[in-house]
Amino acid sequence: MKGDDVKQTSMPEILKVIKQDEVQVVPSQKTEGGQTQKCQILLKKFGGKYADEYLVTLWGNDAGLRFYPGDLVVAELRFSTHEHNGVTYQDIMVSDIIKL
Repeated sequence: MKGDDVKQTSMPEILKVIKQDEVQVVPSQKTEGGQTQKCQILLKKFGGKYADEYLVTLWGNDAGLRFYPGDLVVAELRFSTHEHNGVTYQDIMVSDIIKL
């Protein structure tokens, strides 16, 4: 796929936290200090052993939120794809997340 990135936002869903990585500080051109926080969190849909799982990225203040395995959250996910050197990549980011 050539051209612009493709982005799609999902409806908010109730998901189960499987695990959350440690917060990292990364460079950012969009913030005043030139840095922002990020972390990844593994979320799973309801539906048994083979339900869909999403490895998503939390950015900024959301990255500082702490979730634990088994926590239930309502999250809105943003899916995007981009092409780099002829390979298409998909990113999944959290637009909004609230612990239940």
